[in-house]
Amino acid sequence: MEESIEKFMDVEDKEGAIQEIMDAYGQSVLQLVYSYVKNQAVAEDLTQEIFLKCYRNLHKYNGKSKVKTWLWSIAINHSKDYLKSWYNRKVVLSEDKLKRVQNGQLDTEEKVIQDSVDRELVAAIMKLPEKYREVIYLYYYEDSTTREIVKVLKKNENTIKTRLKRAKVILKERLGGDQ
Repeated sequence: MEESIEKFMDVEDKEGAIQEIMDAYGQSVLQLVYSYVKNQAVAEDLTQEIFLKCYRNLHKYNGKSKVKTWLWSIAINHSKDYLKSWYNRKVVLSEDKLKRVQNGQLDTEEKVIQDSVDRELVAAIMKLPEKYREVIYLYYYEDSTTREIVKVLKKNENTIKTRLKRAKVILKERLGGDQ
C-alpha cells in the first residue's frame, strides 16, 4: 500500500494516489471520526472533508511517517476542529434536542441492539473522555503501536502508555469485569 502511494506521487497522479488512500483507509477514517463526533451523518461529511484536505495537501506529504499516520493526524485534527466550531456547538445542539423528543421510538430499538457484548463495549469506549478514547481507538481498532500513536497525537510515549492504562482501568470498572 505505502509503495503504491509513493509510486503515484512520483508520477504526480494525485487522483490515483487519493483513490488508493480512500480505498485502503476510508472505512477506518470514518470510524475514527465517528468516535469523536458520535453522529453518523456528521462523521460521513467530515470524512469527505478529510479526504479533500488530504488531496489538496498530498504534495506536502514528505514520507517521514506512514501515510496512515499522516492521514490519522489530519482526521483527528479535523474532528477536534469541528467539535470546537460554532456550527457544532450551536446548530448540532438543536438537532440533538429534536432527537431527544423523538427518542421514545429509538430507546426500545437501541436497548435491543445494544444487547450484545460488543455494543456494550463500544458504548463504554464512546463514553470515555476524548484523551482516553482516542488512544483506545488507535491502539485496538487501528492496531497502531504506541510509537505510531505518539506521532499521530504528538504526545510523549509515556503519556500515551499512561492514557492507555487508565482507559483500560476505567473500562474495566464500567463494564464490571475482571477479564
